[in-house]
Amino acid sequence: MKLTVTLLTALVAALAVAVTRGGQLADPAGLIAWYAVCWALFAAAAWSLRRVPAGKAAVLVVAGGLAVGCTGLLDMPRTSTDSYRYAWDGRVQAAGISPYDHEPASPELAGLRDGWLFLDGPVCETAYMSWLWGGGCTRINRPRVPTIYPPVSEAYFLAVHTLSPPGSRHKPLQVGGLLLAMATTLLLVRSAGARGACLWAWCPAVPIEAVNNAHADVLSVLLAVGGLALLTRRPLMGGALLGGAVGAKFLPALLLPGALSGVRRPRDAMTVLVPAFLVPVFAYLPYVLASEASVLGYLGGYATEEGYSTGSAGRYGLVRLLVPDGWALPVVVLVLGAVAAYTIWKGDPARPWQGGLIVTGTAFLLLTPGYSWYALLLIALVALDGRWEWLGVAAAGAVAYVTGLGTVAYALAALAVLIGWAVRTSARTAPAMAY
Repeated sequence: MKLTVTLLTALVAALAVAVTRGGQLADPAGLIAWYAVCWALFAAAAWSLRRVPAGKAAVLVVAGGLAVGCTGLLDMPRTSTDSYRYAWDGRVQAAGISPYDHEPASPELAGLRDGWLFLDGPVCETAYMSWLWGGGCTRINRPRVPTIYPPVSEAYFLAVHTLSPPGSRHKPLQVGGLLLAMATTLLLVRSAGARGACLWAWCPAVPIEAVNNAHADVLSVLLAVGGLALLTRRPLMGGALLGGAVGAKFLPALLLPGALSGVRRPRDAMTVLVPAFLVPVFAYLPYVLASEASVLGYLGGYATEEGYSTGSAGRYGLVRLLVPDGWALPVVVLVLGAVAAYTIWKGDPARPWQGGLIVTGTAFLLLTPGYSWYALLLIALVALDGRWEWLGVAAAGAVAYVTGLGTVAYALAALAVLIGWAVRTSARTAPAMAY
């Protein structure tokens, strides 16, 4: 236990430096070096937990997770500006206006601007600022397009704004991220045990992306973990929570094939799929009624901007190594569909998160996303299932975001997954061969 505490202490110290150091994305080599130190200490601490008794391990995972998570509170968001949009969307909703109707730069919303999110003068020359027409700048990225976030996330932004003291700025969203991350840790301790939960609680991506950058993905992760944990006992409620996860971020839709693992009767499938569909539909309904514009916001533009419709900007990096660029998207759709179908047909109904991990991890390797916070869902699935080799895919997302070397990083992650699969297959077949 002493070794684990020592390694956790070192991890907390390294994360504190990584969060507060100067340069950040302007110094990709230095930042990724500190990330590497944090991931190495995380791996060592998780490995050392094997020798800690189960009861003490659970306490250590929760206490260590709190210490690790609190490092994200040490500074303002350092490598992402998304939480400023969250704060703005919450403010707009509190004024009785749909966040889908106007972009932040819109003159109709000028009365909601303040000196925190909207600035002027020399500060506009600094990094991460977006210029406005007519002068001045804002901390909000893409200020000339409407919001992209689904309704469950928008409701969360409104709740945080309503509960926040005046002038509290970025901190309430960071605290909210910490609370959601800790709730996920407690749920994982109960569902997967301490040794599985530590893979989420101590992972460096959690304090950096869920807490410091306050990404709303952590809300969808909590709902997804809760849904997967309930599926085998209360499929209707599990499906509803999965629907809530999709209503917070669209990515958890990849969990549905895993949720249907081994299902043969249409009635059983509908027990999961109907609530998973209806929850986001009903979550969208108030915004549809209150909005003049499309509630999909900038979703289509975002897909084009990030290269998902064209295969540019580093998307489909591994697939494009094997087939012509024009074939990349059809190949991705075909392979992902085949993996999803196999998961539904052959997956373990007692472990729906296992199929969810395989489909989600495969999607990451096929799509090669450039944003590291998307992988929070993947990390939670690894914690549930225990196949630690998939954590390399999450680390690849951080490398892609900081350095732009996404294809190389995802290729190495794919190799790690194949090695892990080979080792596990060999371990299962060795006794039979010996007999």
